[in-house]
Amino acid sequence: QVQLVESGGGLVQPGGSLRLSCEASGSISSFTGVGWYRQGPGKERELVAAIGSGGNTNYVDSVKGRFTISRDNAKNTVYLQMNSLKPEDTAVYYCNAPKLVAHGYWGQGTQVTVSS
Repeated sequence: QVQLVESGGGLVQPGGSLRLSCEASGSISSFTGVGWYRQGPGKERELVAAIGSGGNTNYVDSVKGRFTISRDNAKNTVYLQMNSLKPEDTAVYYCNAPKLVAHGYWGQGTQVTVSS
């Protein structure tokens, strides 16, 4: 089974930026799509950004204009650039793909904390 490993989280002040990385053990081109999810304290996990095999992207309204999802197939890595961060963005962030979600797979995630 393909493994996805998230990294890049940390503590940042409101208005700051972070870039998250998701490295796959296999070619990310084998996935029909890859998404970034997050789960904040006391909240359900939600899909915040997704990128398709053709490079098309979608974002939840709350992050639109602030977050950018991209991928580097040569590095088997998907990124999430997060700008203008808000306290409400505080969450554990995960990357995943439909094939892995169907198998109940979730990685360790990476913690993002936005606080002054």
